[in-house]
Amino acid sequence: MSNPQQLRYSKEHEWLSVAEDGVSTVGITEFAANALGDVVFAQLPEVGDTVTAGETCGELESTKSVSDLYAPVSGGITEINQDVVDDPSLVNTAPYEGGWLFKVRVTGEPDELLSADEYAAFSAGN
Repeated sequence: MSNPQQLRYSKEHEWLSVAEDGVSTVGITEFAANALGDVVFAQLPEVGDTVTAGETCGELESTKSVSDLYAPVSGGITEINQDVVDDPSLVNTAPYEGGWLFKVRVTGEPDELLSADEYAAFSAGN
């Protein structure tokens, strides 16, 4: 399993892109997608919602379980990935590309975000 080096990661298994014009893209990691199993439903935050780093902002339901989705940063939701709402399996097949979940205009970022190597070490221990 390879974690893209340009992304940062939360201990809740979300990834975050480098902000472009203050907006970052958020998804779940391949590790989390594999642990969930086949994702069949995605409840994402709404455009215009405000999310807070470390707090729940949605859910992913798989054939195995329901898992909370956590915001890796604080900010306002600018876009959701309607493709994932329509076809949640994208989370499993392309977690770092077509399976992204939402975009957020970042207003606050916690210090706990991990590099790809740090996240690899963290997820190996879980």
